[in-house]
Amino acid sequence: MRVDLHIHSALSPCASDDMTPHNIVNMAKICGLEMISVCDHNTLGQQRVMAEVARKLDMGYVYGVEVQSIEEVHLCIYFQDYSRAMVFDAWLKEHLPLIRNDVRYFGNQWLFDEADEVVAGEDVLLLQSVNQSMENIIRKAHQCQGIVSLAHVCDKANSIMTQLGFIPRHLEFDLIEVKNQAQKEMVQQLHPWLKEVLWIRNSDAHYLQDIDHFEEDIDIRMWKALWRDANDG
Repeated sequence: MRVDLHIHSALSPCASDDMTPHNIVNMAKICGLEMISVCDHNTLGQQRVMAEVARKLDMGYVYGVEVQSIEEVHLCIYFQDYSRAMVFDAWLKEHLPLIRNDVRYFGNQWLFDEADEVVAGEDVLLLQSVNQSMENIIRKAHQCQGIVSLAHVCDKANSIMTQLGFIPRHLEFDLIEVKNQAQKEMVQQLHPWLKEVLWIRNSDAHYLQDIDHFEEDIDIRMWKALWRDANDG
């Protein structure tokens, strides 16, 4: 299955205003993708509409969010159940500092309806850290039957390898996001204990042209197993 499970909508202030629900899904279809996830920064506010547009256009969809921990590490968290995703979203709101977004500096934070019309803007700055550690975020995500990815694991900004320099062995994440095979091999070499883990390539697209079409499929067996474990937990 061809997937891109890390795309930003225009609700993320760092993303283009062109990243509307229909634009995202239609570009994903052009790229030959079969399932996507929009992971905006520290909010699941756009998820209901994204899922509805994806369903209407026959695109697989999983609810997602990119959370920035107090260590400034980014984690992508996925949910199959909307109600549980909203429980997690409410928890995020409780732990996101009430700093007002400066549109002139950070950018717009638009919420769209099913017709790609702007219906509201998020006033609280989303591009900041919640006041919770990686461990607490992962624990809460698992309580809500979510699964957790170490986002863009080798990036120069907000990756676990940049912020900490290593992946703690005790950290109970579920999958690792890389950009290419070289990154995967480097992380494996530094962490030989990483055996049964799902590796995934995502675009982290902030612009429509960044949504990618990858050559390899996701390991669907491991993907389904993660959800079985999450639901059993």
